[in-house]
Amino acid sequence: MLKDKTIVIGVTGGIAAYKSVEVVSRLKKLGANVHVIMTEAATKFVQPLTFRSLSHNPVIVDMFAELQSWDVEHISLAEKADMFLVVPATANLIGKVANGIADDMLTTTIMATTAKVIFSPAMNVNMYQNSIVQKNIVRLKEEGYRFIEPDKGYLACGTEGKGRLPAPEEIVTSAIAYLLSSFDLVGKKVLVTAGGTQEDLDPVRYLGNRSSGKMGYALAKVAKARGAEVTLISAPTKLNKPSGVNIINVRTAAEMCQQVFKYQAEQDIIIMAAAVADYTPQSIAKNKIKKSNNLTLELKRTTDILAELGNSNGEQILVGFAAESDNLIENAQQKLKRKVVDFIVANNIRAEDTGFASDFNQVVIISKDDQIEVAKATKLEIADRIFSEVVKILD
Repeated sequence: MLKDKTIVIGVTGGIAAYKSVEVVSRLKKLGANVHVIMTEAATKFVQPLTFRSLSHNPVIVDMFAELQSWDVEHISLAEKADMFLVVPATANLIGKVANGIADDMLTTTIMATTAKVIFSPAMNVNMYQNSIVQKNIVRLKEEGYRFIEPDKGYLACGTEGKGRLPAPEEIVTSAIAYLLSSFDLVGKKVLVTAGGTQEDLDPVRYLGNRSSGKMGYALAKVAKARGAEVTLISAPTKLNKPSGVNIINVRTAAEMCQQVFKYQAEQDIIIMAAAVADYTPQSIAKNKIKKSNNLTLELKRTTDILAELGNSNGEQILVGFAAESDNLIENAQQKLKRKVVDFIVANNIRAEDTGFASDFNQVVIISKDDQIEVAKATKLEIADRIFSEVVKILD
């Protein structure tokens, strides 16, 4: 996935520096050529040897150390890099870059690169909310630098609030989404649905499906990476919340329907990636249903959200998904006409190593005028391709 990409990881002196070890490991496993630059303070938390062992490259700390080759190292890495990812990014580092201070190898290299630069801040909640830090972040964003929003939670200093470094998996997926994407959805509002709804039978049981929500979450991450304001309406999943996304949690098809139409009018793009139940029990038992030889359930249809959206004469770009076990193209083409959408993303649920719970997918993007086969790729790459087709319609 990243075999032709060079990623430079900047590690600064925060307690969250230990999480950057897993970030480097994950990126390396995805095939990236990873280089690490550490500040002197960062070495107090993690030894350079750890990063050297994981990245299989020398780790740079001292700007005045003897050169490994004739290259001026900060210029060499600045030119090689496809992306810089600073994790964790301290208030000190953010402040230096925002004000043009280059007094160590990391800040010097960041100043010298034309690659995408992403900061993942981590610090005390009061420090993060400090007006000076926030002004520095705004200034950097205006200059084109990108940020992965910190999480809220318990912090190492003993307080709670916004300032916690996201999970390494979340940092990596967000960074990859930024790396793959163009910044072409600025000013656009995108709504994505994800996950599989749960339809209650009684207080303990429900009808559900196997959707993991990974495709929908990948779409939300890529939309955010491309500059959109994103609302993610999610049925239950085990996935981490995408950074910087407005997430609305629902359980049932009825709840998802209500939230979709609540936010519909203000959206520019709506992508219905959720596996919404077609049927729900006619009535929900108040008490747990006792075991018997046979059980007959009476079901009723749920609202077809995608069809309702398609027939509502809205001006949004509307994208649907078709998960099929047979006659993939034919069924998807029928759904395209029936739902009145701009295009359908069709995938075969019987395909090996793709689909439910997998990090990979293989799809066909079908519109009334075109049919595009997308070979097996990560769901982030599939999401990026889907938004490239959306942008064509916008253009």
